Amino acid sequence: MMSIQKRAVHLSVVIPVYQAELCLDELYVRLKSSLEIITSDFEILLIEDCGGDNSWKVIERLAKADERLRGFQFSRNFGQHYGITAGLDHCRGEWVVVMDCDLQDRPEEIPRLYAKAQEGYDIVLARRGSRQDPLLKRISSWMFYKTFSYLADIDFDGDSGNFRIMSGKVVANFRRMREQLRFFGGLVQWMGFPTSSIEVKHAERFSGKSTYTFAKLWKLATETIIAHSDKPLRLAVRFGFSMAFFSFCYGSYILGHALLYGSSITGWSSLIVSLYFIGGIIIAILGILGIYLGKIFDENKKRPLYIIRRATQNGQNVVN
Repeated sequence: MMSIQKRAVHLSVVIPVYQAELCLDELYVRLKSSLEIITSDFEILLIEDCGGDNSWKVIERLAKADERLRGFQFSRNFGQHYGITAGLDHCRGEWVVVMDCDLQDRPEEIPRLYAKAQEGYDIVLARRGSRQDPLLKRISSWMFYKTFSYLADIDFDGDSGNFRIMSGKVVANFRRMREQLRFFGGLVQWMGFPTSSIEVKHAERFSGKSTYTFAKLWKLATETIIAHSDKPLRLAVRFGFSMAFFSFCYGSYILGHALLYGSSITGWSSLIVSLYFIGGIIIAILGILGIYLGKIFDENKKRPLYIIRRATQNGQNVVN
């Protein structure tokens, strides 16, 4: 097992890293300058999610140059929200900043987040005033957060990404939540700690392009909604009862028409279409039930959320 130093620091910054070798040097320089405005007692945690590039080599080099920077590399690609979880599990800060690695979250905003938190808030979100993302991504993101807020019964702010500062109390409670399906923002909001926000400038990506394809976004949206809500099941029940009620009304109409006029209403084609329609709805509802059962099966396995292959501490590699 790795022996990770536990000395507390004043401020930690947790950053999941994926295919970011061209960003990391610039990220470190700007982070260091911004954090030293607040305190020299800080640490930077970079969690490399096996992106297949040279990000880990850059992290090792930076860690040797500055012992306040620590790196963790997963054994395989687990995903962004698991990277955040790993960082929050290993950070030691009284205050913890979470941000992305592509420099769209500007390190220069951290002192403003910290100053707002000192007004008595446990969480301060960075709201992106004008997003520098492609139109399609902005539309899909807006649709996801609207759907998520409705299905999860949470008024989630879609203009706030992962960029935020949190107190150690929030982080300690976050560590207690070990469900397999991870959605960092939803888990933090569910806790209900005093929260505020500030508007920040959303920068353009420093290099490369987003690795979130439509398929990945769809998978994330589906799993997130299932993890945070049983509302799809309740909607399916309501729809089933509604279908039964309208079927009963239509059956009564057919019976009444036959009694009054002595003939039934013909319509073989409409009957077949109705049967196929109802059959499709039943199969879809069974599919929703199957998905929930599958996720229960995954939770009961009790597998670790992530596996760390290696880490850096005090500028040295620590092998797990």
